[in-house]
Amino acid sequence: MTTHHEHEAPETLEGWWMLHEAWTLDRTAWRGRDAAWRAAAASEAAAALTTPDDGHSGVYAVVGQKADLLVVHYRKSAADLHAAGDRLRRTAAAADLRPAGSFVSVAEASLYEASGMAHGTLARRGLTPGSPEWDTALATEMNAAKSLLLDRVWKPLPPHRHLCWYPMNKRRGETVNWYSMPQTERRTLMRGHGQVGAKFRDVVVQVVSGSTGLDDWEWSVDLHSEDPLHFKKLVHAMRFDAASAKFAEFGPFWLGLRQDPAQVAAWFASA
Repeated sequence: MTTHHEHEAPETLEGWWMLHEAWTLDRTAWRGRDAAWRAAAASEAAAALTTPDDGHSGVYAVVGQKADLLVVHYRKSAADLHAAGDRLRRTAAAADLRPAGSFVSVAEASLYEASGMAHGTLARRGLTPGSPEWDTALATEMNAAKSLLLDRVWKPLPPHRHLCWYPMNKRRGETVNWYSMPQTERRTLMRGHGQVGAKFRDVVVQVVSGSTGLDDWEWSVDLHSEDPLHFKKLVHAMRFDAASAKFAEFGPFWLGLRQDPAQVAAWFASA
């Protein structure tokens, strides 16, 4: 029989507040401006986008026609996140920028993963689940796992050249419903899901953030790598994992190229 505990929501650890903002430049309006005005506006916009106050920001040139720029901000609070996004809107260049979408989330780690890490460590030590030795050591290993996960949700924005970003949900349909499954089954599926991602940990940095109650999807996933082909291979492998094959709904995928401050200024100036 399924107990009430098995249907409780899993605990999560939170870190950075995150904002993804996409912008398209109205080139007709921009090119109609005085050259000196454009040069000054370009420098001002680049400074607003690439000089974070108390956090991290990254600017990416979008590959494809969804937008021109994708800006990612990490801040310590929702208020700080709003201020970070507002810096660009207060620049002269904002008059010719058109919003192409935004997404708010919070860097997140599930205690599903902490449990898996702790259980794996104890199993490698040869302890038997349910034994007094196991029960005594479990709390210590859980605390160690939580500490590692806290480091993860507060790590800086990865510096890699390429970004793949997408939002996603877990299905709540008539035939399969992630949220009605017992916690033990969800935990088992997520362990397998994590094992797939672990195969790419040397070439892809994954940042998962939660957005339930904050935006229109439930999670946001940022993948960072020097080689964008790794994104295709990782997501392809994930599609065959049971947690994704049965329960995942993917939103639009965005591919971006990291831009340094000089590149951002030059892009505006030459647009």
